[in-house]
Amino acid sequence: MTAAQLLRRDGRHPVLIERAADDSHPGYMLALMPMVDQALEELGVREQYRENSVPLSRYAAHSHTGHMRREDSMSSIFDQYGDYRGIGRGELIEVLTTDDCAVTFDSAVTTLMDTASGVVATLAVGDQTHELEFDLVVVADGIHSATRAVVLGARPVEIVDTEWGGWVVWAPEDAESDLGEELWGAGFFLGTYPVKGSIGVFLGGPSADTRGGAAPFIDRVRRSLKESSPRIESALRAVADDPDPYYWPLTDCRSPRWAFLRTALLGDAAAGFLPTAGIGAGMAMESAWVLTRMLRGAAPAAIPAVLAAYEQAQRPRVESAQSNSRALAGAIFRRSRILAVLRDLAIRMVSVTFALKPIQNLLANSPNPEPAVAEAERGR
Repeated sequence: MTAAQLLRRDGRHPVLIERAADDSHPGYMLALMPMVDQALEELGVREQYRENSVPLSRYAAHSHTGHMRREDSMSSIFDQYGDYRGIGRGELIEVLTTDDCAVTFDSAVTTLMDTASGVVATLAVGDQTHELEFDLVVVADGIHSATRAVVLGARPVEIVDTEWGGWVVWAPEDAESDLGEELWGAGFFLGTYPVKGSIGVFLGGPSADTRGGAAPFIDRVRRSLKESSPRIESALRAVADDPDPYYWPLTDCRSPRWAFLRTALLGDAAAGFLPTAGIGAGMAMESAWVLTRMLRGAAPAAIPAVLAAYEQAQRPRVESAQSNSRALAGAIFRRSRILAVLRDLAIRMVSVTFALKPIQNLLANSPNPEPAVAEAERGR
């Protein structure tokens, strides 16, 4: 959606198709780091974004038994680069569509065929099939992208399966709307992340343990806690009371290639993130900004060179952030009580700044699409 809106502002005419039947379930919470700011500025929706989100200025970590270990300032880490805010995915969609955004629902790409001048896409729209030719196709249909399989064929996608999963629900807001909290347990994880008017909750553990359902898993978590808090209790109640909580298997993906003549992978279809660093959505929006800036003013004949330059410029940044999320998953998703005690000690001694140092490096060296475009034009 970010890419489509940016292209429209550049005078292009993207056709945005969505495989969901409608927009009835927009999703849950997002934490967006400052790499999204350039896209929001260009779309002219930065103020709407701030009005519909909350600043995430503090982060608190609890031990595996529930004791508060430390609280750190996120403002001191991110304010020099821009905004770090919590927003519901539905609210973000509303922000991005302030100027309207035409979408065709219940649609899917079934085939893509390159021609001398473009790409012919076969679209299944409801029970009808259409063939349309485009200058460019951008594939951004998520971590389990069906269109990516059409493009890659037999080439495998690298997948990391943590063998953990959990439930995502909404809990009532509280007075500390700027505080994100995490409890790294021995065999479970609880995270609470404020957005405007609500708190997003994730409760998870090893897939073998969560298969029995939320109720017995919550009982197991409660028995592990020696200390609780009103927010922890509210989060556990929210999972227990939800009649059909969304279950999220914690896997990621990394495509072996992003650019294919006139077709490009974007966002989770290119590199789907584990949620451990809270950066996946931000990197997807940054990539959308980079891609559309590189396409600005490009003639149709230049598109293959621009897409190759986009992959060369953006892929190392995205995969670096993805690797950081994988490393954090290795630290968080543990069963061992001995490791949990050692981890608690490390959390007490080391601030969150250490874990986020790779992300700070990315923010300090923001992407500059112009040199890559110039290089692509010289090589065309």
